[in-house]
Amino acid sequence: MDESKKLKGKDLVNIGIFAAIYFIIMFVVACLGFIPVFMPLLYVLVPIFGGIPFMLFLTRVKKFGMIWIFATICGILSFVTGMNVIPIFLASALGLIADLICRRGEYKSSKRGIISCGIFSIWIMGYAAPLWINPERYWSNRSSYGAEYAEAVMKFFPYWAIPVFIISCFAFGCLGAILGKSMLKKHFAKAGIV
Repeated sequence: MDESKKLKGKDLVNIGIFAAIYFIIMFVVACLGFIPVFMPLLYVLVPIFGGIPFMLFLTRVKKFGMIWIFATICGILSFVTGMNVIPIFLASALGLIADLICRRGEYKSSKRGIISCGIFSIWIMGYAAPLWINPERYWSNRSSYGAEYAEAVMKFFPYWAIPVFIISCFAFGCLGAILGKSMLKKHFAKAGIV
């Protein structure tokens, strides 16, 4: 394997820093979920605000695997902070797809970066997945929230809304990436991303 394509310590440090920044932004936005009416907004706000550090991270990515590791770390952090295991698998799979998309553009295409951000942003669907897969079990582990809260949340997550949430995550992930790119023009020029 070409030495220039191997991940080095500096790459791993960048991955860790940006995964932490992304996760902190996501955690802060997720706190809105304590108010049921704001729960669906997570699938708009996390992709928008998360798109900015994701795009900055792409200015540091030059090697295959960096986006996949970044995504997997985000999924693991979700699990460690009390979520189910679904985000780990979803983040890892979508992170790999995002990495492959960026690699096709040799990590220099901003269009591919925007699309990869949209694809990656779908991973937060893992947070809501238990509401559709097994809501009784989900709420039995959260009895302290109360039946009234559970009932209010479930009104915002009918089965027919699954494709709407997926499209929302992708679209607002792309929008967040576009915002990130426009805010970080200098970094993109320096990294040679067009």
